[in-house]
Amino acid sequence: MTSHTDAGAAHPAVTYSSYLALDDLLAAQHPRSDEHDELLFIVIHQTYELWFKQLLHELAHLQCVLEGGLTPQAEGTLRRVLTIFKTIVAQVDVLETMTPRQFASFRGRLAQSSGFQSAQFRELEAVLGRRDPQVFEHYPEGPSRDRIAAAMARPSLYDSFVTYLARQGYAASPRADVTSPVAPRPDVQELLLQAYADDGDAVRVAERLVDLDEGLMEWRYRHVKMVERTIGMKPGTGGSAGAAYLRTTLDQPMFPDLWAIRSSL
Repeated sequence: MTSHTDAGAAHPAVTYSSYLALDDLLAAQHPRSDEHDELLFIVIHQTYELWFKQLLHELAHLQCVLEGGLTPQAEGTLRRVLTIFKTIVAQVDVLETMTPRQFASFRGRLAQSSGFQSAQFRELEAVLGRRDPQVFEHYPEGPSRDRIAAAMARPSLYDSFVTYLARQGYAASPRADVTSPVAPRPDVQELLLQAYADDGDAVRVAERLVDLDEGLMEWRYRHVKMVERTIGMKPGTGGSAGAAYLRTTLDQPMFPDLWAIRSSL
């Protein structure tokens, strides 16, 4: 028979540190130089990756509740997602406390690493509806590439919203090909105009999705301005085009129909 003491030794009490795996987390920063500001750069980007993980978790749940027609749960999840986006936008303020010269002091140590290689962010874009096969140029065969490809192959958040509209009595038909980029649809716009005229649950969810689109656009804008402020129009690390590429992503709404109807409301 196992004694109480033996059981306690086999299963030590959960502590704040063990529950959060702080020994692993706080040992995960490995600056490649002695420059003071490199630690900040690492911590900020690791924090982004944690938030991207949480956003993917929340958006998967959001798609489920939308497809189930569950308005209160969709609104609650969207509030959380929007708050996370505000948080990651605010983190740019911290990164911008680093001057161009301070970044340049260790930039060469980044070698071929680049934010373009963030597989979680590419997956996040795909969940939100972006379909760009060129992103695979940055990913070799492996789990990261597979996750991005899987996200591009399944219905996006836009598709889940179309399903939600049908659940609310606005008989929108699903897209024939969810692997194609989201494009404006006159039939969906007509249904949205009806929904806005009714001013019910569907409108509340629609407006939160407009907030989400704005949140993503704000993140992209702050990101490109931060890059321009730090390295100007120099090429990015890893051979990326830097700010020049980022500017091409600024005006690409994930819910084009929600913007198209504004002039008719």
